[in-house]
Amino acid sequence: MNILILGSGGREHALTWAVKQNPKCDRLIVAPGNAGIAQIAECADLDIENGGAVAAFAEENAIDFVIIGPEAPLAKGVSDRLREAGLLVFGPSEEAARLEASKFFTKEICAAANAPTAGYGHFKDAEAAKAYIRANGAPIVVKADGLAAGKGVIVAMEEQEALDAIDDMFGGAFGGAGAEVVIEEFMDGEEASLFVLVDGEEVLSIGTAQDHKRVGEGDTGPNTGGMGAYSPAPVLSAEIERKAMDEIVKPTMSEMAKRGTPFQGILYAGLMIKDGQPRLVEYNVRFGDPECQVLMLRLGAQAFDLIHAAAEGRLSDAQVNWADDHAVTVVMAANGYPGAYEKGSEIKGLEGLPNDSMNVVFHAGTKSADGKTLATGGRVLNVTARGETLQDARDRAYEMVEAIDWPGGFYRRDIGWRAL
Repeated sequence: MNILILGSGGREHALTWAVKQNPKCDRLIVAPGNAGIAQIAECADLDIENGGAVAAFAEENAIDFVIIGPEAPLAKGVSDRLREAGLLVFGPSEEAARLEASKFFTKEICAAANAPTAGYGHFKDAEAAKAYIRANGAPIVVKADGLAAGKGVIVAMEEQEALDAIDDMFGGAFGGAGAEVVIEEFMDGEEASLFVLVDGEEVLSIGTAQDHKRVGEGDTGPNTGGMGAYSPAPVLSAEIERKAMDEIVKPTMSEMAKRGTPFQGILYAGLMIKDGQPRLVEYNVRFGDPECQVLMLRLGAQAFDLIHAAAEGRLSDAQVNWADDHAVTVVMAANGYPGAYEKGSEIKGLEGLPNDSMNVVFHAGTKSADGKTLATGGRVLNVTARGETLQDARDRAYEMVEAIDWPGGFYRRDIGWRAL
């Protein structure tokens, strides 16, 4: 098969790495890709949020199957445009992608499906939002309603922090994403992620992971897109996973189908777990980043078979073959992230690192120039390793991190601390 993957981050490098290993893959193109992806696949300069341009490119290159990595093209209806062109696509429709593109939409769906989640208010007016915060006090959670690249969520432990977040959001700090806000009750407990393939009707859990959202060690500082992850997440036991599937995921998918907007793709359920009971924090409609990296390292070539089955509506026949292993990924980010950071610093020491089924450095924000690897993003590398135990995987990952020569970057030294 000729396969096109859309995206340029660490998630797409991990997907590319897994798909490349599958014997069904003949030609693999990634648009736009990055320096790491270019080492294992063709890269194409393409506007991936323009469905017409992607459809034309797919036709020119005899593409059989398109895998959409990031949320932005999904929210802009690229999957719909590709399906209209007769292509097989992995990723939900624009309407179904509202499960991530609008926090308020998700709350409405959860209410209709009776899925346990946080109490909330929805506001289009700053003063009404502030009145709600003053009435409810802190801790409280303020969310930009739309897509904000993982940064539009403020967990405010003090009332003033929440009020400031309202000023920021309505003041345009997150662009159009903050034109409306959802304010939620603070849920305490331990957060973990459940990844579920959906083909419109059938659902298949394909793994658990735990992300480290905050920039600093011990989960301190501002939220980021994720500073590391590990899989599996021990807090998501088989019993809690079953509850999450039965009480949250399956009712949500049934409600979507009932509304005439069935979901097809990967559903990422962010869960808060307390006293054995999961509650929904949020849905994403694509693989998490950096959780995808640990999942792909554990799944390997079968990941493509599972994704392909979801796209073709064959999930009822699919099953996941798990090894009894663990994986850890450590994010190396540019100094200053998630605030302002410089681009263009050189990264050295990558050539001598192991690159096999147990150890991979996935590139998230890099480019090649004059034989050098340069940092181009906030999150730049995802140093990923597998092991028989979580400690073994973690030790391997940090051994690689320490061999990378990049004064322009930093990383957390405690990835996996909750489980260990």
